[in-house]
Amino acid sequence: MRAFVAGGHLSASILPIEDCISFLLAKASQQVTRRFRETLAKYDVTPVQYAVLHVLWEKQGLSSADLSSRLLIDSATMTGLVLRMEVLGFVIRRPDPEDRRVSRIHLTTQGLRLRKPLIKAVAELNRNIAEELGDQASAFWTSLRQLGDVPSL
Repeated sequence: MRAFVAGGHLSASILPIEDCISFLLAKASQQVTRRFRETLAKYDVTPVQYAVLHVLWEKQGLSSADLSSRLLIDSATMTGLVLRMEVLGFVIRRPDPEDRRVSRIHLTTQGLRLRKPLIKAVAELNRNIAEELGDQASAFWTSLRQLGDVPSL
C-alpha cells in the first residue's frame, strides 16, 4: 500500500485518489449495488424493498418505526416506502389492536412468495462475490461489519 511509509506514518506526499479508502469503498459499493439491483430487478424489487421484505420475513407485524430503527432509514422515507410496497402488493398495513394510531406491517401472499427466490438469488450473489475474493472473503465481510458498525447476529 502506497499510503504508508516505514514506521506506519502517513506519507507527506499527495496520494493517488485510488489509494483513498473512501474512493475505494465508494467504487466497490457502486459495483456491488449494481449487481444487487440487477439480481433483484428480475423480481421487480429494489434493494431497499428487499431489506424491508427480509426483515418482515424474520418477523411480521412490525411498525414503520420498528423497520426504520432496524434498517436505519428515516421515518418519512420508511412511510413512503411502505406505502409504495403496499401499492405493489407486497405488504398490507393493519391497525395495531392495542394502539389504533400505529399500523403494523404484514406480508401479503405475494410478499411471502418472494422469500424463497429472493433469498436464493441474493445468496448466489454473495457466493459469487465471495468466490471473487477467494481466501480474503471472510476477512472482508468481517472488516465491512467493523467499518459499518454492524454487529454479527
